[in-house]
Amino acid sequence: MSHTNPSQPLDHVTVVSLEHAIAAPFCTRQLADLGARVIKIERPGEGDFARGYDKRARGASSHFVWVNRSKESLALDLKQPTHLAALKQLISRADVLVQNLAPGATARMGLDAASLRALHPRLIVCDISGYGLDGPYRDKKAYDLLIQSEAGYLSITGTPDQPSKSGNSIADIAAGMYAYSSILAALLHRDKTGEGAHIDVSMLEALTEWMGFPMYYATDNAPPPPRNGASHATIYPYGPFVAGDGNSVMLGLQNEREWLQFCEVVMQDSALASDTRFNSNSLRHENRSVLETIILKVFAGMTAAQVIDKLDQAQIANARMNSMADVWAHPQLQARKRWVGIDSPVGKLPALLPPGQSDAFDYTMGAIPSVGQHTEKILAELGITL
Repeated sequence: MSHTNPSQPLDHVTVVSLEHAIAAPFCTRQLADLGARVIKIERPGEGDFARGYDKRARGASSHFVWVNRSKESLALDLKQPTHLAALKQLISRADVLVQNLAPGATARMGLDAASLRALHPRLIVCDISGYGLDGPYRDKKAYDLLIQSEAGYLSITGTPDQPSKSGNSIADIAAGMYAYSSILAALLHRDKTGEGAHIDVSMLEALTEWMGFPMYYATDNAPPPPRNGASHATIYPYGPFVAGDGNSVMLGLQNEREWLQFCEVVMQDSALASDTRFNSNSLRHENRSVLETIILKVFAGMTAAQVIDKLDQAQIANARMNSMADVWAHPQLQARKRWVGIDSPVGKLPALLPPGQSDAFDYTMGAIPSVGQHTEKILAELGITL
């Protein structure tokens, strides 16, 4: 898509990031998507340790490829005074500093928010940590799975017999999203007041916010929703059902009108709709094992495609249970041209355009940098030779 105005929302913003793993890189990649110049500080040699997680993306780390496009890599050994001085000079010219180092690491280098904002009042400093910058858990190590546990996510996810973690880094993603939106808000605030900000984002608080209805369902020590695998905890039928060809179909009913349609069109059994065991959601939930047996018996006579066809006829929400290969080839993503190619140290890689199409600007979809790729250029801009 071409636009008459090629400018981007953040093409006037420079972000310096002391980042590793997922939460902070996910935040800053989204700022880069909007045109911000993002300078990623890495250790000389190995760089961000997430570069070594695996080699599944055509020789590159799947984690790193996902969250590090469109950035510049500056390799500095911050234990060396001259390198630390160079970083401080770079920060003096920046609009935003993002960091998710170990608790207290930036303070030991004089890079804490209080020290920096005393020198640079317009600077926006965003600290991302596991538990926040104060409180009794401040110094605890925090990895994604540990935060999923602390936030109660594991207690409501999985099967009745076995809790399960999220298949992606959901705590990191939540923290990265709140850091991203908080920085955007701080930039708007600075435009009005001229003042920067200090943002303190914790993974625990971010994921706890995402606990949503399960948390309020258990208000005042009420029993929490049970773990039901891929099925909804309180609405039924809502979840995966196996068809006769062995493939699963995901379906969801939201109200009694849909229940009637489901019985008449999909199940071909109008009497089922008025069965006193199932004629309200609470009763269907209470008798879900009996109803599941009835549904699976009918579905056993159809392929998954036939089940989906009947569900579409009945205007019942449904989906295929896709594999990763299915998602790569998803016809809707293909039709909307959501995949583009980006450069990387291992060659061209596919990348998904950010959600949210805009007719005002194009997203930046730049290369994934190699460690220290831009060191010489950035230091030259600062007039520094190390």
